[in-house]
Amino acid sequence: MASLTIRQLDEASKKRLKLRAARHGRSMEDEARTILREASEAGEDRATPPERKKSARGTHAVPAPGVKRVLLIVGGGIAAYKSLDLIRRLKERKIAVRCILTKAAQEFVTSLAAGAIVGERVFTDLFDPAGEFDIGHIRLARETDLVVVAPATADLMAKLAGGHANDLATAVLLATDKNILLAPAMNPRMWSHKATQRNLAQLKADGVAFIGPNEGEMAESGERGLGRMAEPLEIAAAIEAQLKPRGALTGKRILITSGPTHEPIDPVRYIANRSSGKQGHAIAAAAAAAGADVTLVRGPVSLSDPVGVRVIKVETAREMLEAVEKALPADAAIFAAAVADWRMAGEHTQKIKKSGGKIPELSLTENPDILATVAKHKSKRPKLVIGFAAETENVARNAKAKLAAKGCDWILANDVSPATGIMGGDRNTIQFVTPSATETWPTQSKEDVAKMLIERIATALSGAKA
Repeated sequence: MASLTIRQLDEASKKRLKLRAARHGRSMEDEARTILREASEAGEDRATPPERKKSARGTHAVPAPGVKRVLLIVGGGIAAYKSLDLIRRLKERKIAVRCILTKAAQEFVTSLAAGAIVGERVFTDLFDPAGEFDIGHIRLARETDLVVVAPATADLMAKLAGGHANDLATAVLLATDKNILLAPAMNPRMWSHKATQRNLAQLKADGVAFIGPNEGEMAESGERGLGRMAEPLEIAAAIEAQLKPRGALTGKRILITSGPTHEPIDPVRYIANRSSGKQGHAIAAAAAAAGADVTLVRGPVSLSDPVGVRVIKVETAREMLEAVEKALPADAAIFAAAVADWRMAGEHTQKIKKSGGKIPELSLTENPDILATVAKHKSKRPKLVIGFAAETENVARNAKAKLAAKGCDWILANDVSPATGIMGGDRNTIQFVTPSATETWPTQSKEDVAKMLIERIATALSGAKA
């Protein structure tokens, strides 16, 4: 049939067919068959639902309109087994997934296993004739909304930081113009090594995003520390955050403190306050929803950590100050934590016992002033430093005095008298205090307070009048 078709072509068409066949390394008859097959498949595609269409190569499903696509690169490490669960979690969220397995990853998971969960072909080889027929690694790099590497080994991080492209995974990482999210996983000593930390700093400077690593037990017996890959649910949440439309704070770094601090008296007792952390956590969630890179330093609370936020857990005021200073620089810092004003001058190493009705003497000393320290920081002061003032009387007047004394830009003051129910409650009434004005916000949920504040911050950081 092909020969008959070719004989009936005019000379110009024969010449075009000959050139196309030569370009593809096929005979004219095979090229004609290919053209007929593609025409037939195109006709079938028009009658096929979008979610079931195949590409011309038959290698991957085409997502329905509006469906986000993730390219998952699985590195070679024991944590690779978690990548199978991650694929499942993403598909639960209606996110389309393509998968690349590095050579080392195939020592831990098989293409068959990953492909069965993905529901399509898994890619492994840069020099695969079928895949590279139409510059496959470039298509993989571009036909996605986000590139995720999980686990991201020390080797993969080093190659990406150094611009290497000697296999399919690294070639795609260099060829992509999409955002990249890495989920590191390695031995704690490998993670803390100076070379890895240099690569981490370089990748962050290049705009690469990270989720994890976490602290915990490692695969090796007796090994524990910072290096565990984030859990699939954490990575899925970070992916969802990355796939959200750009927000008003995209590209901005926001630092937030939340909750109380606990100042030890002895091994079983401590000085604390009634802060629940709800307002600080709501602000962190709102900032993340607005696209910010958020670090939340939080004291002991019973709340779940906000999604898409880097969380640092502390106990005392001194630990909180240390964590805050390590998290700088930032574009804005919001100090919503109710930090204890005092701590024990000397913590008792043993439980204080009752002694014949005699009251023990508790000698106190002042805690560091975190808000004032950051507001007066010489080299790393954020553009916006925002404090909270929990008052029980003369709210606006005390807030203005605090604004001047601390050197911050804004104060959000509220009346936390027991009758208001604000401390530990779900609603808040804010006096928004700046050097030039005081504004009373309506009583509303702490989530709505957070949204109002984030809108003000976005406006101020954009250079507009807040």
